[in-house]
Amino acid sequence: MSATNAQNALRAVRARRRVLGGVLTGALAGALAGCGIAPTDVIDAGEPASGVKSPGQPAADVQLFFYGPSGLRSATRPAKAPVDPEQAISLLMEGPNHAERMRGLSSVLPKFPGRLTADTGEGTVVITLPMNAKLLDSASLNQLVCTAANARVPGNMPPGKVTVTLVGAGIRVGPMVCGGNNAFPVVQPSPTGTGQGSASRTGTAPAESGPGAVG
Repeated sequence: MSATNAQNALRAVRARRRVLGGVLTGALAGALAGCGIAPTDVIDAGEPASGVKSPGQPAADVQLFFYGPSGLRSATRPAKAPVDPEQAISLLMEGPNHAERMRGLSSVLPKFPGRLTADTGEGTVVITLPMNAKLLDSASLNQLVCTAANARVPGNMPPGKVTVTLVGAGIRVGPMVCGGNNAFPVVQPSPTGTGQGSASRTGTAPAESGPGAVG
């Protein structure tokens, strides 16, 4: 075989390999697409993780309180504007989103027979329930008090200083504060001459930290 014929034969082999490679690549891409798999592009899907503030998140984050395996935990969601207690409670009533459920968070709030409302003052929140406030279990109380206290309340007080009172069917529970991950009655000075104690608690006993506790 002459040198010219040998070169022509080599070119033909290389051309066949390129054609075969293109056919295999197209077939593989088609198979992946048929299985719902994108061969190259990365697709962002799902809701962002909650509960940990990432750099660049807006200052108008809303804190919602749900229960996890180790007790009451906060879930942080970005908001376009500061959220007041009534708006925060409305979000709380919708329950955890997909990302929060993936973290093991859940809500113990009952299905109320009506809408909850919240009125605010300087460092105070009054939540009106469509039921006897005394019948609300303490785990649900924790969720409501801590969510309301961490929302936008007039006075620019820290959440732990915001007092939250629940009223319903003529019954009042509180005022209470969110201390860490529990709701506690506000400690007020005792009247003069009451003996050795220098302070007294108003409202109810401290709310239990676990789901299912009854207040």
